[in-house]
Amino acid sequence: MSTPAGMQEHRPALRPGILLSPPLLNGPAVVHLVKDPVSGASFEIGPKEFFLVSRLDGTRTLAEIGVAYGEAFGRRLGERNWQQLLALLGTRRLLAGGPPPAAPRAPGPPRTGNLLRGTLRLVADADATTARLHRFLRPALHPAVLGLLLLGCLAMEGVLAASAGGLLRDLWWLASHPVPLLAVATLLWLSTVLHEFAHGIAARHVGGTVGEIGLRWRLPVAIMYCTVDNYRHLRRRRDQLAVAAAGAFANLLFLLPFFGWWTALAPGDPTGRVLGALLLLGSAQALVNLVPLPPLDGYTMLGHALRVTRLAPAGSAYVRLRLRDRAAAAGYPARARRIYLGYAIGSAVLVLLAACALTAAAWYAITAGTSSVSPS
Repeated sequence: MSTPAGMQEHRPALRPGILLSPPLLNGPAVVHLVKDPVSGASFEIGPKEFFLVSRLDGTRTLAEIGVAYGEAFGRRLGERNWQQLLALLGTRRLLAGGPPPAAPRAPGPPRTGNLLRGTLRLVADADATTARLHRFLRPALHPAVLGLLLLGCLAMEGVLAASAGGLLRDLWWLASHPVPLLAVATLLWLSTVLHEFAHGIAARHVGGTVGEIGLRWRLPVAIMYCTVDNYRHLRRRRDQLAVAAAGAFANLLFLLPFFGWWTALAPGDPTGRVLGALLLLGSAQALVNLVPLPPLDGYTMLGHALRVTRLAPAGSAYVRLRLRDRAAAAGYPARARRIYLGYAIGSAVLVLLAACALTAAAWYAITAGTSSVSPS
């Protein structure tokens, strides 16, 4: 059935500010995320629905959109199809001129959970706070400045890699000296705070919004977190990657002054041991965050780069299906099969390499520490 002439001339529009994501692979399907930034409600739609929704701009009639849809997908939409789509959007209050959006959700309590496990919101209005910090730091966010800082970080890591043996001995020494160990731990904790604020500042720089900055703990582990509300809806892939990578970059920037101090010390200065251990641990903190395993930032970056959502669970589900029913697994698109199988193999290799590296570093540190205290 064709759409009635009166309805064909209707020019519906999405409410201003509605967010639509780029295409994302989710299991065997390609989806787009639709989000109402006022209410925070979000849902998924398929490519055909996205084709229609993304063209509801108030300038095109339903007839014009229907013609384009027919050319793209080989079939015309009937009245019932339009009614279902517009009813869905109207029910979710996403259409301009319809019912007003739901009131924003009131912020939850500052703290949830208990002493063993929970979260604590540390910033009352994270979006406003990161906006102020962004305005203050905006001159330093020029690409030329960031490029120079990145080169400085890479040079620092090159020097530290060449000095890895001595730094491991410094770390072994630090483990047996509580006072400098506490100082290094405090500085590394400060670095994690800067890490999370860097995510928020980067989000503001590329047009994102920050929902919350706080502390999450599951004793004995306690970590900071930053929630960027709409990073999945940023149109440019490089903007998404920049938000995800900003934390590790901030960790490395935090180390640069200590690196300058370390290189300026005279040989044999005892302060060099503390700084060497700090530089080793701080570099590990930053670089490990770039490993593409959940819940690290590198995992988020890989998902953005591949345009995949839920990479690890979807990959795990595909591998289990492949082992159980290869014919069913063959129903996945070729791109999905390559990505999920490749990630399953790659993540297993990364875990094995990490275990080997930790074992080798522990063995080296122990043997180096033992030899340093043996009689001559």
